[in-house]
Amino acid sequence: MPELTILTALSIEALAVGGPTTVVGMGPANAATAGARLAGTLPAGAPVAVTGVGGGISPDLRSGQVVVASEVRTLEPGGPTVVPLPGARLVADELARVGLAVRIGPVASSPRLLSRRQRAALAGSGALLVDMESGWLARQLAGHPLAVVRVAADSAEHGPVRGGLRTIGPLMGIRPPLERWARALGQRQVLLAGPRSFCAGVERAVDIVERALARFGSPVYVRRQIVHNRHVVADLQRRGAVFVEEVDEVPVGATCVLAAHGVAPEVHLQAERRHLNVIDATCPLVAKVHAEARRFARQGRQLVLIGHGDHEEVVGTMGEAPKRTHLVETVADVEHLPLRRDEPVAYLTQTTLAVDETASIVSALEERFSDVTGPPASDICYATQNRQDAVAALAARCDLLLVVGSPNSSNTVRLVEVARRRGCRAELVDDERHLQLSWLDGVTTVGITAGASAPEWLVQRVVDRLGLLGPLDVREQRITTETVEFSLPQKVR
Repeated sequence: MPELTILTALSIEALAVGGPTTVVGMGPANAATAGARLAGTLPAGAPVAVTGVGGGISPDLRSGQVVVASEVRTLEPGGPTVVPLPGARLVADELARVGLAVRIGPVASSPRLLSRRQRAALAGSGALLVDMESGWLARQLAGHPLAVVRVAADSAEHGPVRGGLRTIGPLMGIRPPLERWARALGQRQVLLAGPRSFCAGVERAVDIVERALARFGSPVYVRRQIVHNRHVVADLQRRGAVFVEEVDEVPVGATCVLAAHGVAPEVHLQAERRHLNVIDATCPLVAKVHAEARRFARQGRQLVLIGHGDHEEVVGTMGEAPKRTHLVETVADVEHLPLRRDEPVAYLTQTTLAVDETASIVSALEERFSDVTGPPASDICYATQNRQDAVAALAARCDLLLVVGSPNSSNTVRLVEVARRRGCRAELVDDERHLQLSWLDGVTTVGITAGASAPEWLVQRVVDRLGLLGPLDVREQRITTETVEFSLPQKVR
């Protein structure tokens, strides 16, 4: 990708921006002339950024705020000419990461200074800021990736002199994010891991809450996050779900859904004491681990639970036999277990662990204890295994792997770790806004997967965001097709 060309109208703006900057002169005529000259000399596809100060016209725009143009409107007698700038959100997010106060919206370019009344009318049309160059430059450079970034000088608070002083700091911080945007531009291949996104247990849990709302009406209370994804939780909140930490926060007699991660028996007793209409959304594969814990405890064995101590699934499983259950998170923890070598031991695992790491801990248990047993089938769920296998198959083919999901999702975080252990650079993104342009410098092949609690529409939004940087060749690499379905509780069928 050719280097970025940064344009300003005035030398003082160029001085604040720093580095190589082309001064085009003030006003439409200078802008049109400079734009035509650059269009004939710049390499094909070379990125261009127009920056400098502008006049704030939106009532709530403060002097010193940075405006990234979503479109540029050139004000002309026959009506405005509009040039859309679809990459505005990428540029705005990158500017915000360096601490700049950023707004996104239309920027108007006028051939002359506007009266107060004209500025108010323009603000009523949705425009945030006005300048005298961007529209004419955008028209001439339509074949190039273009960003328009202006800093508001005057506003309702401050006039152009006092407000202008507030533009210096923001202008000085603009170049590095713009250069990251320019280096991230280009054509890419996108490989989608399959399977990815929702598993059967997550689909069941979300469906339970939606059906409970439809059958019992709002509010329906949900203990903890129904699944570990903030977008899913926010969507259900908008529909009338109320999320609480403990059942004692739920009004007596109300409907309460227990989250997919499972709960200790004590939680069910608390719900009974409050006469709650309980709907248990525990994933059947987590319920299987609970049943195994009870069975091994009845056999008189000490239980070793492999998992992460702060995870809700682990807390719920330990509650089945709290006096007999010991938590291990690493191979090193096995040596510190307060148990005799000949003591009868049974191990269980959290369902969302990394398969290879778990196998190492199980081997350490088998070496230390003479009487050790485990579940007849692995506790790590099919969806966790499939998504990790898909990442392992994809890792060697990618320059960068993006894992979509929330950071409190255990199975999602494990996907990042699986990729990194195979030498692939991997980053966790909660949604498309967390995509950092610096990750994409020199990257031509991007892999994308999603944790079992992340909806597919989040994946598509990440793909769409990548598409703002250049053409994409999107392909899926599927290792298996999942057909598992879980039945719903009787109360919501």
